[in-house]
Amino acid sequence: MVQTSTRTEFVIPQMPSFASADEERRHRKQRLAAAFRLFALFGFDEGVAGHITARDPERTDHFWVNPFGMYFGHIRASDLILVNHEGQVVEGNRPVNAAAFTIHSQVHQARPDVVAAAHAHSPSGKSWSSLGRPLDMITQDACAFFEDQSLLNDYTGVVVDLEEGRRIATTLGTHKAIILRNHGLLTVGQTVDEAAWWFITMERSCQAQLAADAAGTPFHIDEDSAMSTYNVVGSHLAGWFSFQPLYERIVREQPDLLE
Repeated sequence: MVQTSTRTEFVIPQMPSFASADEERRHRKQRLAAAFRLFALFGFDEGVAGHITARDPERTDHFWVNPFGMYFGHIRASDLILVNHEGQVVEGNRPVNAAAFTIHSQVHQARPDVVAAAHAHSPSGKSWSSLGRPLDMITQDACAFFEDQSLLNDYTGVVVDLEEGRRIATTLGTHKAIILRNHGLLTVGQTVDEAAWWFITMERSCQAQLAADAAGTPFHIDEDSAMSTYNVVGSHLAGWFSFQPLYERIVREQPDLLE
């Protein structure tokens, strides 16, 4: 008797490849602009706070970032500025946020595998961060961070000292996300898409846990189930792929971001 598998195999599209550094740079900048538009749409902006960076594919000790003081919802690919690891603006005519340089330069230096990093003062992320706790595995979505999140369990003020930036990078370690107590969330990825998605879903997981804890005592997912779920929803490819519907949405609604 021949046994046949009843398990359906699903094929996830693969990440794009590029014929040149110029093509890859344009791709990263357009994804970065899209991430800012989505952060604005979701209410993650807070005045001039917040920044997302993308490593340049050729000058790997440089990163693209939002100009200081520009509204997330207005950013186009052409508005992004290129900053080196000394804090100098190499391309663009607007200044860089000192905290953006202080944090992201150290993360990019410490993590050569990281292409992009995202940080914002989002409502649920900063609320959850004030508790000084990592996320619990109480939902399937939270399992993307199973044994893959760090906690910086103190607050010393606005991050403008390079030593504090190094401490954040060191505490992040090899993880995809860090909770900065009394401050907010920071996520990283091997693509802009991945870093942005981890931030979005971590913010929503913070919101879910705040609501669940307020309502009662949520059941926790056991470690074996959390790990098997992580293997599905927590990979680099899963993070990249989860961002694609949001990218398609924002480009259709706000195509000027590609300019």
